[in-house]
Amino acid sequence: MNSPALLLLPVLLFFRRTAANSAEEIPWTYSGLVGQSDWSQYFPDCGGSSQSPVDVAMAQTKYDPGLSPVTPLGYSQHGNQPFMLHNNGHTAVIELPEWMGLEGLPWLFTAVQLHFHWGNGGSGHGGSEHTIDGRSADAEIHVVHYNSELYPNMSAAVAQRNGLAVLGILIEAGEETNPAFNNIVNYMSRVRHADEITLIPAFDIRSLLPKNLGRYYRYNGSLTTPPCHQSVIWTVFHERLRISKAQLLKMETTLYSSRDGESHRMLLQDNYRATQPLNHRVIFASFSAESGKELSSGEVTAVVIGVMCGCVGLAVIVRFVVKTIRSSSSWDVLHNNRPAPMPRGKNQEKSEETKQDLALSTTSEAERKAEPSPSPQTEP
Repeated sequence: MNSPALLLLPVLLFFRRTAANSAEEIPWTYSGLVGQSDWSQYFPDCGGSSQSPVDVAMAQTKYDPGLSPVTPLGYSQHGNQPFMLHNNGHTAVIELPEWMGLEGLPWLFTAVQLHFHWGNGGSGHGGSEHTIDGRSADAEIHVVHYNSELYPNMSAAVAQRNGLAVLGILIEAGEETNPAFNNIVNYMSRVRHADEITLIPAFDIRSLLPKNLGRYYRYNGSLTTPPCHQSVIWTVFHERLRISKAQLLKMETTLYSSRDGESHRMLLQDNYRATQPLNHRVIFASFSAESGKELSSGEVTAVVIGVMCGCVGLAVIVRFVVKTIRSSSSWDVLHNNRPAPMPRGKNQEKSEETKQDLALSTTSEAERKAEPSPSPQTEP
C-alpha cells in the first residue's frame, strides 16, 4: 500500500514543472539530437555572450576584497520532511524546501533545488562543467536559488537579470568515502529511469559544501542547460568536495536518460556542457590568485626533493660545526694539561746564588793549589 507522501509525488512534480518554460517542450540532449552545438538554434539565449560554464584562468581573475563568505540559511535544518529525488532525463535533481536560502550576495536568495553533472567513468575524462586553468574535475554540484527579494518565485526570476544565484561545487574522487554523498547515491537506483521520482530521507545539505565558504570565484553567467537564460550570479568554490571513486562510479553508471520500457536504454552520462567564451567578462576572486594556487604533482615532487636536499645540507653543516667544536675542545684540554713552570720565589733565587758562590770558591781553591811554592832565601 502506497503512503500518502508517495501518492502526492506526481502532484509535487507537476507544480515544480510549472516553473519550467518552453525548454521542456523541445527535447534536447548533450550529444544526440538537438545536442549542444544545436542548442542556440532552438533556444536563442544559448548563443548569448554571457554563457556558462566557463574556464577560470586563475592568473586572470580579479581579486575583490569586498567579496564576503556566502552564508547558507537553513541548510542544516532539514526537519522531518523527506526530500524528493527526481531523474529528469538529464540529471538527478533534489528538490529543496523553501526555508533554505543564501545570504552574502546583494539580495536574499531562496533555495530551489540541487543537481549534478558527471562524466562516463573514463580515465582523465572529467565531468565537471566549470574548469580551473583548463582542468576538469570529476563531477560538479549546482545548488540553485532564486532572488526572493525581487521576484515571487522561480518561474518569475529565471529569465531576469540577477534572478538566480547558483553555487558550483567541484567534485574530486579519491579513495576515501564521503558519508554525506551516500545520502544521494544510495537512493539513485530508485529513480533509474527518466521521469521517475522518489522520496529520500532528509539530510544536512551543508555537508555537501566546502568547509571554507570564503574562497570562491564570482561572475555573471547563465543556466548551463536550455533555455540558457543569462540570469545567474555564479559562485564557484575553490575548495573541492572529496568523494570515493566507488561513489563516483555509482553515480555515473546508475541512471538512464531513457524511460522505463523504452527499447533503447541509454545510460545517463557526460551530462555536462562545454566551457563557453568569457567575452570580456571579468571573473572575480574572493582571494588572491597566488594564495589559492594548487601545485601540480610535478611541483609537489620538486618541493619535496628540495626540502630533502635542504635537510641533508643542513645536517652536513651541523655535523661539521659539531666536529670543529669537539676538535677545538680536545686541543684546549691537551694544552691545559701540560705542567706549568713553577714561579721563581726569593728562596729559590738565594739557593741558586749560594750554589754559584760555592762553585766560584771551589774554583779559586783549586787554582791556588796548582801554583808552585816559593824557595827558601839565605841571609848575607
